[in-house]
Amino acid sequence: MMKFATFALALGLSASTALAGGYVAPVVDVEPVVVDTQPASSNAGLVVPALLLLGVIAAVASDDDDDDDDTDGDDTTN
Repeated sequence: MMKFATFALALGLSASTALAGGYVAPVVDVEPVVVDTQPASSNAGLVVPALLLLGVIAAVASDDDDDDDDTDGDDTTN
Protein backbone atom coordinates (compact mmCIF):
# COMPACT_ATOMS: atom_id res chain seq x y z
CA MET A 1 0.00 0.00 0.00
CA MET A 2 2.91 2.30 0.62
CA LYS A 3 4.04 1.94 -2.98
CA PHE A 4 0.55 2.92 -4.16
CA ALA A 5 0.51 6.02 -1.93
CA THR A 6 3.96 7.06 -3.16
CA PHE A 7 2.91 6.55 -6.77
CA ALA A 8 -0.30 8.58 -6.24
CA LEU A 9 1.65 11.39 -4.56
CA ALA A 10 4.21 11.52 -7.37
CA LEU A 11 1.43 11.50 -9.95
CA GLY A 12 -0.43 14.27 -8.13
CA LEU A 13 2.64 16.50 -7.87
CA SER A 14 3.57 16.05 -11.52
CA ALA A 15 0.03 16.78 -12.69
CA SER A 16 -0.07 20.13 -10.92
CA THR A 17 3.23 21.23 -12.48
CA ALA A 18 1.99 20.28 -15.91
CA LEU A 19 -0.81 22.84 -15.61
CA ALA A 20 1.34 25.62 -14.19
CA GLY A 21 0.97 29.00 -15.87
CA GLY A 22 -2.76 28.98 -16.41
CA TYR A 23 -4.72 29.62 -19.55
CA VAL A 24 -3.29 31.85 -22.28
CA ALA A 25 -5.70 33.14 -24.91
CA PRO A 26 -4.58 32.45 -28.47
CA VAL A 27 -3.35 35.46 -30.43
CA VAL A 28 -5.19 35.87 -33.71
CA ASP A 29 -3.41 37.91 -36.37
CA VAL A 30 -5.99 39.88 -38.30
CA GLU A 31 -4.97 40.84 -41.82
CA PRO A 32 -6.43 44.09 -43.12
CA VAL A 33 -9.02 43.71 -45.84
CA VAL A 34 -8.00 45.41 -49.08
CA VAL A 35 -10.95 46.47 -51.22
CA ASP A 36 -10.05 46.70 -54.88
CA THR A 37 -12.18 49.55 -56.17
CA GLN A 38 -12.08 50.79 -59.70
CA PRO A 39 -12.45 54.52 -60.19
CA ALA A 40 -15.82 55.56 -61.49
CA SER A 41 -15.93 56.57 -65.12
CA SER A 42 -16.05 60.35 -65.21
CA ASN A 43 -17.50 60.69 -68.70
CA ALA A 44 -20.47 58.38 -68.19
CA GLY A 45 -22.60 61.22 -66.82
CA LEU A 46 -21.34 63.73 -69.36
CA VAL A 47 -22.35 61.95 -72.57
CA VAL A 48 -26.02 62.96 -72.61
CA PRO A 49 -25.46 66.64 -71.67
CA ALA A 50 -22.66 66.91 -74.23
CA LEU A 51 -24.91 65.52 -76.97
CA LEU A 52 -27.68 67.92 -75.97
CA LEU A 53 -25.24 70.84 -76.06
CA LEU A 54 -24.02 69.82 -79.51
CA GLY A 55 -27.63 69.64 -80.69
CA VAL A 56 -28.35 73.15 -79.41
CA ILE A 57 -25.19 74.50 -81.05
CA ALA A 58 -26.11 72.83 -84.34
CA ALA A 59 -29.65 74.24 -84.19
CA VAL A 60 -28.37 77.76 -83.52
CA ALA A 61 -25.74 77.53 -86.26
CA SER A 62 -28.22 76.29 -88.87
CA ASP A 63 -30.85 78.93 -88.03
CA ASP A 64 -30.94 81.25 -91.06
CA ASP A 65 -33.63 83.76 -90.19
CA ASP A 66 -32.46 86.92 -91.93
CA ASP A 67 -34.88 89.83 -92.21
CA ASP A 68 -33.26 91.60 -95.16
CA ASP A 69 -33.71 90.37 -98.71
CA ASP A 70 -30.19 91.12 -99.91
CA THR A 71 -29.55 88.50 -102.58
CA ASP A 72 -26.65 90.07 -104.50
CA GLY A 73 -24.10 89.51 -101.70
CA ASP A 74 -23.15 93.06 -100.79
CA ASP A 75 -24.12 94.56 -97.46
CA THR A 76 -25.90 97.64 -98.82
CA THR A 77 -29.67 97.85 -98.87
CA ASN A 78 -31.50 99.44 -101.80
